[in-house]
Amino acid sequence: MTRPHPAAGAPDSVPAAAPAAATSTRVAAYLREAILSGAIAPGTRIRQEEIAERLGASRLPVREALRILEAEGLTEHEANRGARVPRLTAREADVVYRMRERLEPLALAQSIPALAPAAVERLADVQRRIEATTDLGEFLDLDREFHLGSYAGCPVQQLTATVTRLWNSTQHYRRAYVALSGPDRMWVINAEHRLILDAVERGDTDGAEQCLGGHIRRTRIALGRHPEIFAETSR
Repeated sequence: MTRPHPAAGAPDSVPAAAPAAATSTRVAAYLREAILSGAIAPGTRIRQEEIAERLGASRLPVREALRILEAEGLTEHEANRGARVPRLTAREADVVYRMRERLEPLALAQSIPALAPAAVERLADVQRRIEATTDLGEFLDLDREFHLGSYAGCPVQQLTATVTRLWNSTQHYRRAYVALSGPDRMWVINAEHRLILDAVERGDTDGAEQCLGGHIRRTRIALGRHPEIFAETSR
């Protein structure tokens, strides 16, 4: 396994005396950041003993951390082979994006009535930062914050947990798509974000659902035009 770079602000080691639950949480945070940032790529096997040695932890909290990440859709367990980062074929990615097209507009519509003015202003601030950045990694972090933040008011935990899991499973392919699109196409993403934000600010749940569904659909169709994104991760 390619050794992940330490996440910004994350410790290189976990205190041996830390309670097992706290250690598992820290290990999970370290691996989560490495997977979402692309430092650990889809298909990569995660060896418990290597992670335990790197972080100065025992294997038990590492095993628990991997269970936490599996529930989030960031790792999967294969019998007799251990944990790895899931990888999608082009067909699987298409289906996952179709799921997102249906579930995320529902989560947004459920969320809007419960979003406080401060939360809506936060979304506007995140969008301003998106428009100001030219860094791919920062964009991906902010884009995730924008969308998941817009669902934060949804009262149905099962729905938001599923949405987050689907987001996690498509992070690598979203990164590849944005890199291929280049800065010249960022205006499209920003325009769609602004339409979503405007609907949220007006409390227009129907309009927000329509704008978000189209936003996700456009990415799904664009990914389908780039099979090379999936070539290295096909099964």
